[in-house]
Amino acid sequence: MRVKGGIVTHRRRKKWLKLAKGYWGHKSIGFKVAKQQVVKSWTYAFRDRKQVKRNFRKLWIARINAAVRNNGLTYSRFINGLKKANIEINRKMLSELAIQNPDVFQKIVDQVQKSLATK
Repeated sequence: MRVKGGIVTHRRRKKWLKLAKGYWGHKSIGFKVAKQQVVKSWTYAFRDRKQVKRNFRKLWIARINAAVRNNGLTYSRFINGLKKANIEINRKMLSELAIQNPDVFQKIVDQVQKSLATK
């Protein structure tokens, strides 16, 4: 006896195809390929939510390093000096200060250089 594709199957497949909307080619049309691509996309999304945080940290470090090298320090010595001077500013804020308020950043660098010279 033949079983026709019922309304439950149709709705389930329609749900997956709706999730695959916007994909190129058969990935948005064919049920099997669309389902595979949606699952793969969820995997990428989960992985890349973590990588965004890493990438921003790398960007902030690169910006701080560039700003600090203009003052004759390296990034690692600058971070070491921050700890010695008991200055607790995160890398995101240091990066923003280096770009938006170079004069304030310069004062922080001066304090760091003093703490490095004394200790």
